[in-house]
Amino acid sequence: MNTRERWVLIIILLGTALIVGADLFTDSSEGLRWGHLAAEGLVAVMALVGVGFLLRGSFALKRSLAAEVLKSSSLQAEADQWRTQAKAHIEGLSQEIERQLSSWKLTASEKEVAFLLLKGLSLKEIAEVRQTSEKTARAQSTAVYEKSGLSGRSELAAFFLEDLLGPRGP
Repeated sequence: MNTRERWVLIIILLGTALIVGADLFTDSSEGLRWGHLAAEGLVAVMALVGVGFLLRGSFALKRSLAAEVLKSSSLQAEADQWRTQAKAHIEGLSQEIERQLSSWKLTASEKEVAFLLLKGLSLKEIAEVRQTSEKTARAQSTAVYEKSGLSGRSELAAFFLEDLLGPRGP
């Protein structure tokens, strides 16, 4: 339920409580039976309890949202810090990958496809990014594998990543 819907319900319930309260006041001055007055009083109390429940939920939701925004901004700051610290290494890695792709005598298009494969994009996504057909992306990825002597995407990724990841601890 969104905020607007909550406030509409709160207004309706408050209006109900006020109308029933006013009716209860006039009924009590007319001397109606206690059973009737108790039933109307119960309706007014239930409407007010509903208002309280909705308000409590709204405030809890607002606090939760504020906490998530704070957590999100903290994670974003952490990611930005990591990128800043790793920038030189990432640039160096990109240059080394570029050097290796050149040593395999890949065309500029094949190099672009190779980078996108390393980033984990599917052939369909590569075709969309490069504004080509999926068939072209498939042909270029096949050329990358043939010229590199690797059998597929996993070997391509392993070629560049296996030495970056140190041995597992005991």
